[in-house]
Amino acid sequence: MKNFLVLVAAAILFGACKEKDTLVNKEVSRQVMEDIYNEIKTPFKYGIVVRHPDTTKMVDSPTIFRQNDTWYMTYIVYDGQGYETWLAKSEDLLNWNTKGRILSFTEDSWDANQKAGYVSLVNTKWGGDYAVENYQKNYWLTYLGGKTAGYESGTLKIGLANTSNVTRAEEWNRITTPLLSPEDEEARWFDNKTIYKSLVIRDKEKHTGHPFVMYYNAKGVTADYESIAMAVSDNMKDWQRYGENPVISRGKGICGDAQIAKIGDVYVMFYFGAFWKPGAFERFACSYDLIHWTDWDGEDLLAPSEDYDKTYAHKPWVIKWKGVVYHFYNAVGNKGRVIALATSKDLRK
Repeated sequence: MKNFLVLVAAAILFGACKEKDTLVNKEVSRQVMEDIYNEIKTPFKYGIVVRHPDTTKMVDSPTIFRQNDTWYMTYIVYDGQGYETWLAKSEDLLNWNTKGRILSFTEDSWDANQKAGYVSLVNTKWGGDYAVENYQKNYWLTYLGGKTAGYESGTLKIGLANTSNVTRAEEWNRITTPLLSPEDEEARWFDNKTIYKSLVIRDKEKHTGHPFVMYYNAKGVTADYESIAMAVSDNMKDWQRYGENPVISRGKGICGDAQIAKIGDVYVMFYFGAFWKPGAFERFACSYDLIHWTDWDGEDLLAPSEDYDKTYAHKPWVIKWKGVVYHFYNAVGNKGRVIALATSKDLRK
């Protein structure tokens, strides 16, 4: 009798695990995708919120987080030489004041002329506090790094930096070697040419078996287009690629600059697409496990419509705060390269 009960319990446990696996790996239904779209859409263009006072310089790639009841944004500046990373702050998400640089040009280093940073471990909960997790007494960011001057020139790799205070405009401490490189022996067919933006989140459920997950976009030697792929880590410093294929790709153009939010039991990946149809525009995909993604096949989440974003509307960072969805993005148009905002409610009034 005892053995029979053990077998019954094992069967129930196996069935529960199997049911969970089925849920985790399944495709997200059309109805859920439409519900997510209606939750995250931002039809009202608010306008430009960050630009460089020197119009010859370009700003790009916002990351938004909240610390000590204040909003902060890291963004990158291109001035002809390469990328540096800057910090701004705001009380209301609309008016931003620049504080200064946190990653600057250096000499004689693998990342001398390219340091485009993206803060790691921002709370992914939709409508949450958007705080940055302190891990091992530090805050962390990954960055696009390279030594060649110019616009995303040369071989680009992923670097890592940390600081004890995420709200100060001072240089972060850089780890001396790249985390991921196209020159790694384990480089895949889709990332063995160059690697671009990266995003690191905490996965408390360890869907991949690891607590830290990175999404990054990259090109391959034989796959000369950008796809979004994954890497994983147990300690933020040692990373390994996850899977043999990218998780989001169109086989042409660009899929890039992922940001993750969790809405209920659904993970939402905001990303931008470009050149697999005209221009650059914002898209999204959904997942139950951070690994298997269902790509939205409806209209763009955001697309060019104004003079200031008529060329490109791309590179998202999307949050929900006090009932309003804020969609920050890189806009390229008649005002140069700036950071603009679209919202779910018309805040211009």
